[in-house]
Amino acid sequence: MTSETNGFALKTQGLNLWYGDKQALFDVTMGVPKNKVTALIGPSGCGKSTLIRCFNRMNDVNTIVRVSGEVWYEDRNIYAPSTDVVSLRKSIGMVFQKPNPFPKSIYENIAYGPRIHGIHAKATLDGIIEKSLKNAAIWDEVKERLTESALGLSGGQQQRLCIARCLSVEPHIILMDEPCSSLDPIATVKIENLIDELKQTYTVIIVTHNMQQAARVSDFTGFMYLGKLVEFGVTDQIFENPHEELTERYVTGRFG
Repeated sequence: MTSETNGFALKTQGLNLWYGDKQALFDVTMGVPKNKVTALIGPSGCGKSTLIRCFNRMNDVNTIVRVSGEVWYEDRNIYAPSTDVVSLRKSIGMVFQKPNPFPKSIYENIAYGPRIHGIHAKATLDGIIEKSLKNAAIWDEVKERLTESALGLSGGQQQRLCIARCLSVEPHIILMDEPCSSLDPIATVKIENLIDELKQTYTVIIVTHNMQQAARVSDFTGFMYLGKLVEFGVTDQIFENPHEELTERYVTGRFG
C-alpha cells in the first residue's frame, strides 16, 4: 500500500495499537471506499471502537496509547508529526454511542463547530444550521425550537442533532461508534435511513454490534476478532459467502 488513496476515503497499513503493555490492534491493513458505508462488526472487545478512533486520532486523548503503522487520508499519513489534529477532526467527524448534546440551545449546539473554525456572521451561521439540520433529517422537528435546550429532545432526536453538529463543519468522513445502541427501534430506523442518505455526500464508517444493522445499512463490512481484521469485503459476500471460517461462524451466530 502506498500513499495513493485513489478510490478510497482512507487506508490503513500495518496499524498496531497498545494500551500500555496490552496490544489491542494487530497489523490492520484495509481500504475504506469513498461515498460508501463501511461497517465494522465483531464481538465486544475485539477492537472495533479502538480502530475507528484511530481514523481521527481520538485515541490520542489517552496518554497510555501507543500507535505504529500508518493511516492514509488525502495522500498523507495522519500519524505524521506534522498533522494538524484539529483540522483532521474537522475533516473526519465522529458521532458517539450515546447522544451527547451540549447543555445549550439547539442553535448553539450546531453553531459551536463553525464558530471554532472562525465563522461568526449570523446570516452565515443561520444558513449552516438550517442546512445541517435538514441534512440530518431533523429540521422540520426543531425549526420552531432552535432557542430551546437540546437536552429537551428525545434520544433519537438528540442523536440526529449530534449528526447535524458533525455535519456543520463539512467533514468528508463521518465515524459512527454504535450510534443506535441506546435508541428505540423507531429512532433506529430513522438513523439507518439517514445513514443511507448521507453516503450520497459523505463516506460513513459505522461500528455496530448488530449484524442485522450492518447487513441493512453497509456496502462493505470488516469482521474483527481479538484485535485483528479477519476479513473485509462487500457486505453481501461477508454475510452470504465469507472466505474465512471464523467469519462464517460469527455471522451465523455460532459464537460472539
